[in-house]
Amino acid sequence: MWSWETAREGLPVVLDGFGITLLATALGSAVALVLGLLMAVLLRTPTRWVTLPLRLAADFVRSTPVMIQLFAAWVLVPGLDALALGIVVLGVHYATYTCEVYRAGIDAVPEGQWEACTALSLPRRRVWRAVVLPQAVRNVLPALGNYVISMFKETPYLSVIAVQEMVHRANEYGSVHFAYLEAFTLAAFVFLLAGYPTSALMRRLENRLAQ
Repeated sequence: MWSWETAREGLPVVLDGFGITLLATALGSAVALVLGLLMAVLLRTPTRWVTLPLRLAADFVRSTPVMIQLFAAWVLVPGLDALALGIVVLGVHYATYTCEVYRAGIDAVPEGQWEACTALSLPRRRVWRAVVLPQAVRNVLPALGNYVISMFKETPYLSVIAVQEMVHRANEYGSVHFAYLEAFTLAAFVFLLAGYPTSALMRRLENRLAQ
């Protein structure tokens, strides 16, 4: 049965783990957004010895569950801090998805603008920095935001490698006090309270960019 007293005592434990969840989401998202952009740019190079291995690696990562990737990385790199390892694995996993989002945004840039840059003899670096990427990123911001939210909701997988994130702490509290109902309900409400406003903001941003 539900106990408000047990829930009140467990809330600080859950919120303490929430800090780790936010840190993993923020740093993992930074890795995913930067690495995904780099991959999208590299995939436009005409050199097959660059694009082919990159495509194969991305397909492999997308085709395997993130939980298995976390466990495999934990076994193969045992000396690395668990939280740092989890951030890298989440970042690389989601980079394969953000890469496709960036590619769609880059492909949506009108061909005439590429031709205009060529006619003006603009340096390739300036074309990407001043013409292509500002338009591409602006168009795909809502999709990128959705992947950040998805990563936030998948941080409980970090418990596989013993990262003390929110669900892990809730599970520990529940096992000690025999209060799984209160512990996991609190964790669910924290996820809801943190994730729903972000989702609403992404929808609002998407509607505004569509105008």
